[in-house]
Amino acid sequence: MREWGEIGFVSRARRTAALQFGMTNPRELFRVDDLPDELAELLKVELVWQALERLDSFAQGVTDRIAGDVHPTAIINGPLFMAEGAEVAPYAMIDGPVWLGPGAFVGHGAFLRGPAVLMAGARVGHASEVKRSILLPGARAPHFNYVGDSILGHEVNLGAGVKIANFKTFGDEIRMDDQPTGLKKLGAAVGDGVSIGCNAVLSPGTVIGARCIIYNGALVRGTIPADTVVKARLEHEQSPLTHRH
Repeated sequence: MREWGEIGFVSRARRTAALQFGMTNPRELFRVDDLPDELAELLKVELVWQALERLDSFAQGVTDRIAGDVHPTAIINGPLFMAEGAEVAPYAMIDGPVWLGPGAFVGHGAFLRGPAVLMAGARVGHASEVKRSILLPGARAPHFNYVGDSILGHEVNLGAGVKIANFKTFGDEIRMDDQPTGLKKLGAAVGDGVSIGCNAVLSPGTVIGARCIIYNGALVRGTIPADTVVKARLEHEQSPLTHRH
């Protein structure tokens, strides 16, 4: 597993090398063939951000079906499909269309802004917000996370406070690994098995290859090839306390 970075930035040369291996192709980031056919279709595109267009189309066919458990204090607006075993916890808010697979979980105080798909076993926990995103099986945004216009792969875990930014300061077009997307809102594509430490921030248009580890507090942008560790090294200064009021 490779290591580099001081605060999570990756050189243009490394991003270019990653692109040569097809990092913007969903099949290089996610296991697709083991997904149910209707969900696999979301990711059968050439460029990963095109999956969000597929999500928009998929969401138009979502209709109300509540086979899971919705707490009576939860607020549901718009279509919600819930497979058996899915759960919506107290005081969660869902603005559909939202599709929840078997065992998907929406935690206390979480906010889902459709269109959104949480596949089997995906979890959005306490005070986390997900907007126009796809969470593959087992993906977790468990505590105080923001996930906007993004795709999280199988078993991705976001530490507490991780934010995935989806909008540039001046509203410019977002590029993904130097490729134009035509989008002003685009978050990140996070490959299968990635672990991201607490309070890290992913800039708009970030691509993270499968099985990467992102240290807590890192600021990440560009393309991170698979099997890479990104460390945030911060210097601490200590000085003696000379007086106390």
